[in-house]
Amino acid sequence: AVWTTLLVTLEAMAATLVLGAPAGFLLGYGDFPGKRAARLAVETFLSFPTVVIGLVVYAFISRRGPLGDMALLFTVPGMAVGLTILGLPIVIALTAQAVENLDPRLRPTLLTLGAGPRQVFFATLGEARFGLLLAATAAFGRIFSEIGISMMLGGNIKWSTRTITTAIALETGKGEFATGIALGIVLMGIAFAVNLAASAFRRRSAA
Repeated sequence: AVWTTLLVTLEAMAATLVLGAPAGFLLGYGDFPGKRAARLAVETFLSFPTVVIGLVVYAFISRRGPLGDMALLFTVPGMAVGLTILGLPIVIALTAQAVENLDPRLRPTLLTLGAGPRQVFFATLGEARFGLLLAATAAFGRIFSEIGISMMLGGNIKWSTRTITTAIALETGKGEFATGIALGIVLMGIAFAVNLAASAFRRRSAA
């Protein structure tokens, strides 16, 4: 369960950051028609019920769904798809906010120095690294502790898709409270270690 939790979290976080950071940059940096509507949609998805996300993804990856041939249901990659959708609006919204809070002179300065679009993108994200780190940490907390999506898309299959959270629910339901508490301690320990590492990185980058 611990290994599955780490694996699915790693896959979901990688996809969330690869997709969410550029989208957040465009939302915070760009000025385009429909920006307000896009921002509203992202902020709405921040409070979207996780059970609905699981249900929609389930409909897509089930055997009768449009992606049924990919055989993602009750697999770690299938769980990662749902968890990516869960974490994506967090990264997009917080990255956009971090970019908008940067010094407004940054963009003209970069353009004056002859920076191209790619250089502007990476330089801006570099300046907003603390906001991006906050976005990643927040998304990690949501993804790492999610149970509904993991249960619905993974099926809580032993040695395959059982995560720490679904194992806690199972053991508690069987009356094995000691095992559930032990797994909860493991869950909190891993989360604490990740946040400690993020804090250390923040201090080192600020030095």
